[in-house]
Amino acid sequence: MNLSQMNQARELKARMDKIQEELSNTIVEASSGKGAVKVTADGQQKIKSITISPGVIDPDKAGVLEELVVKAVNEALTKSQKAAASKLKSLTGGLKMPGLF
Repeated sequence: MNLSQMNQARELKARMDKIQEELSNTIVEASSGKGAVKVTADGQQKIKSITISPGVIDPDKAGVLEELVVKAVNEALTKSQKAAASKLKSLTGGLKMPGLF
């Protein structure tokens, strides 16, 4: 690896570190059940919070609540992945790179 390639690699790593920091500060929110369940995630696909409206907590209908939570979590993760892909697109020039969304 020559000096130019090493410099390019360092620059790429610095840009990647910056994007990862931006993603950790990117927050997305999703809800289901007309807002009864809300999920917040960051741009690194980490769930930050789950809020459940007391009105949907019914011990006899636990399955419904479970479905609402799963739906909201999946939607939040999808939004987070899209946010990450958008930020990483500038780094990869639109190329699909394995392991980078």
